[in-house]
Amino acid sequence: MSDRVIINISDGIADVRFNRPEKRNALDGEQFQAIVDAGESLKTNKKIRVVVLSGEGASFCAGLDLASMAGMVNADGQKGERQSSASDMEDGRITHLGQQSAWVWQEVPVPVIAAVHGHALGGGCQIALGADIRIAHPDTKFSVRETYWGLVPDMAGTVLLQGLVRLDIMKDIVMSARIFDGREAHQIGVVTRLSDNPYEDALAYAQEICKRSPDAVRGAKELLNRMTLDFAAAQFAAERRIIGSLIGGHNQREAVMSDFEKRAPAYIDPA
Repeated sequence: MSDRVIINISDGIADVRFNRPEKRNALDGEQFQAIVDAGESLKTNKKIRVVVLSGEGASFCAGLDLASMAGMVNADGQKGERQSSASDMEDGRITHLGQQSAWVWQEVPVPVIAAVHGHALGGGCQIALGADIRIAHPDTKFSVRETYWGLVPDMAGTVLLQGLVRLDIMKDIVMSARIFDGREAHQIGVVTRLSDNPYEDALAYAQEICKRSPDAVRGAKELLNRMTLDFAAAQFAAERRIIGSLIGGHNQREAVMSDFEKRAPAYIDPA
């Protein structure tokens, strides 16, 4: 398994850490694959009772690597590609690789607790949403950032946000792409608990869950997840369809290039 994600298992707790601290655990093709591989490796492990998900260094996950973002627009201005590996589909899955990096934590049959600090932006925010519980530092910077780059959330976020926040709040944070802190995230329902020491408190909470019947805890997660499974596949397909129509278009290229060139974007109205 890649050293981009570190897994240590002790006393029923799988301690999973994103390990790209020099890039604030930003997402590129290798990082997507490492996250999915980590989650998949835990699905059939009957020795674990809880997963704690965190990021090494200054941030949980700062979102898509800027080098990958620039790669969406190639030099001749033609339609680019989102990082190709992130859009790969695998037989038997309802997700592509990018979606699976968030959704796999819902498929892991035991509770997953995300300890969030620093930044959880774009894809990083959606991966945090894939956990069952989020414990975050009050100063954590959250954003469903995709519209800033001329895109839409396409990493399971449109499924995972439902039930956490009101529809109008979901529209607010998705369409504005604004950055909000952990306090607001807790207020609106994105974060479960606030903590000045989210990793330590996540481990303490995991230890409490380990005191419960593992059969009952797994059964509870299965029952509660049934509420989203019926519509998830269709919604994931819609995410892929809509973002596919945006990548490489004039306005998406303009969103990226105007940011890199530090100028106001010159968007055109839809045809």
